[in-house]
Amino acid sequence: MIAIASVEVGSMAKPGAPRVEMRCQDPARRIGNFQEVALGYSREEAGLEAARCLRCKRPRCVNGCPVEVPVPDFIAAICAGDLEGALKSIKSTNSLPAICGRVCPQENQCEGECILNARGNPIAIGRLERFVADWFLARMDGSAAGRSVPADSGHKVACIGGGPASLTAAGYLAARGVTAHVFEALHDVGGVLIYGIPEFRLPKEGVVQKELAALRGLGVEFYPNWVGGKTVTIRNLFDQGYEAVFVGVGAGLPKFFDVPGENLNGVLSANEYLTRVNLGRAYAFPAYDTPVFPGRKVTVYGAGNVAMDAARSALRMGADSVRIVYRRTRAEMPARREELEHALEEGVLLEELTAPVHFLGDAQGNLSGVRLQIMELGEPDSSGRRSPRPRAGVFAELETDLAIIALGTAANRVLLEATPELRLNRRGYIEVDENSQTSIPGVYAGGDIVTGAATVIMAMGAGRNAAKAIARRLRLE
Repeated sequence: MIAIASVEVGSMAKPGAPRVEMRCQDPARRIGNFQEVALGYSREEAGLEAARCLRCKRPRCVNGCPVEVPVPDFIAAICAGDLEGALKSIKSTNSLPAICGRVCPQENQCEGECILNARGNPIAIGRLERFVADWFLARMDGSAAGRSVPADSGHKVACIGGGPASLTAAGYLAARGVTAHVFEALHDVGGVLIYGIPEFRLPKEGVVQKELAALRGLGVEFYPNWVGGKTVTIRNLFDQGYEAVFVGVGAGLPKFFDVPGENLNGVLSANEYLTRVNLGRAYAFPAYDTPVFPGRKVTVYGAGNVAMDAARSALRMGADSVRIVYRRTRAEMPARREELEHALEEGVLLEELTAPVHFLGDAQGNLSGVRLQIMELGEPDSSGRRSPRPRAGVFAELETDLAIIALGTAANRVLLEATPELRLNRRGYIEVDENSQTSIPGVYAGGDIVTGAATVIMAMGAGRNAAKAIARRLRLE
């Protein structure tokens, strides 16, 4: 076992003990690079934070986790200095802990359920999970996460889409001896982990690629450049002997405002902008010959995590100013508090209670500005947030040469049109039952293609639920 801190287990386990904060790059320095902002815990810091856990008899934190990580077990192992044991506890339900420890909204899930959250001081479960996962990745170089490859069960399953839902499903099944093949449309596997989330929040080589290597160590095989519905179809897969198919293609069709001027040069979806920066490695130009649109006065529309990612990326790409344009106020922004705080620290500005009604261009068809409707808050909507409404006749104009629209996404139709037997709901997403099975026997689905745009961990939870159902179908459980 490995000693991580000279701390008596439980010596700080009281509600008033301070939460151990995580060190970050200085804002003035980090806006000039794409290196990771949050630096993680040291061994001593992890030991101190783990020792705060109260060891609840009925731990609500586990119920708050979509993949049901045994939180008390892995934290107890940290306190005992048994990082291998902590890793095994986490990996028993979570195939991608280094990723989850970075991008999951723990404040609304496991940490939100922590009994200490009543005093605003929950255990930093996500940071501890990241610590354990990073300890492993640094030492084991992405091998099979401390688990031996199970005996071949003789079964074969395909996953269409290479994002977190499919990766989780494939990892779960591979751990039970199933030959799991993942077919990804892009040239890099990982889905939103690769093309959507920036390097400064989720390093690709140091984290994502090593997590993928751990899955390869379990026997998962990846096939990039296979487009679901074109290069590969569900019928083809069954003809090739696959006994079940999991569909985890995400929902990558961007939404727009449908206002005049959205076709001007310089108006991009956040999907396109972030894909160019991340998957296209525009942040490393000219080492990679894939530059992105060079905005100087950037406006970003929306206030979720994707909007924050786009705004913070634009700053790092050399923008003189970046503004978040949002029709509500800061209090209603759906982005994680941590991401909003980091954006503000880095110099991102907020234009609250404003909504675009017209993008303005010059004679060459290039974006030059935006006309904004000034809003005010009315009664709460169905989500509990106060609904914005226009202030009649009150407008403003803002100079901008790059507009990034982050309004969410809808289902991409390629695979759906190639498989008309798949029953869809009224929003155009795949319908599934409680076991994640679709209207086609043996075909399962999960993640954004079922729920619409959601979080990485929710997609992983859906992938795990489907994999458990597939394992039962194959009589492995």
